[in-house]
Amino acid sequence: MKRTALLHAELSHAIALLGHGDMVVIGDAGLPVPDGPRRIDLALTPGIPRVADVLRVVLSEMQVEGAVLAREALDACDGALPAWCADALPVVPTAVPHEEFKRLSAKAKAVVRTGECSPYANIVLVAGVTF
Repeated sequence: MKRTALLHAELSHAIALLGHGDMVVIGDAGLPVPDGPRRIDLALTPGIPRVADVLRVVLSEMQVEGAVLAREALDACDGALPAWCADALPVVPTAVPHEEFKRLSAKAKAVVRTGECSPYANIVLVAGVTF
C-alpha cells in the first residue's frame, strides 16, 4: 500500500514516468484534451473532483519547478492567483493566453480531467528534480 496521499494508480504511474521538464496538466471538465498526451479522466459529475483537490494530492507526489496558468484565470481574480491554487503552489506560476495554454497542453505527458466547472481552472505543472 502506498504511503503518499495519491492512490489513483494511473495518475501515480504517470507522475513516476516524468523526467525533468516534463509537463502534467490538471484541467477543468471543459478543457479540450489534445491527441498525444495520456488522458486521465477523474471527472465523476460536475464539481467532483475539484481541481484544488487533485492539485493538492498531485503536489504531494510530484516535484514541481514551474507552473503555468491561463492569463484569463488571473484576470478573473483581478490579477491574484485563483483560490483553487493560491495556497497550494510551491512556485510562482507564469501566465499565458488561454489559446497558448491549450497549445502547451498538447506537449504534456498527461492531461488530468477533473469535474471542475469553474472557467479557466487549469494548470500546467512542470516536473523538477529531487536532487
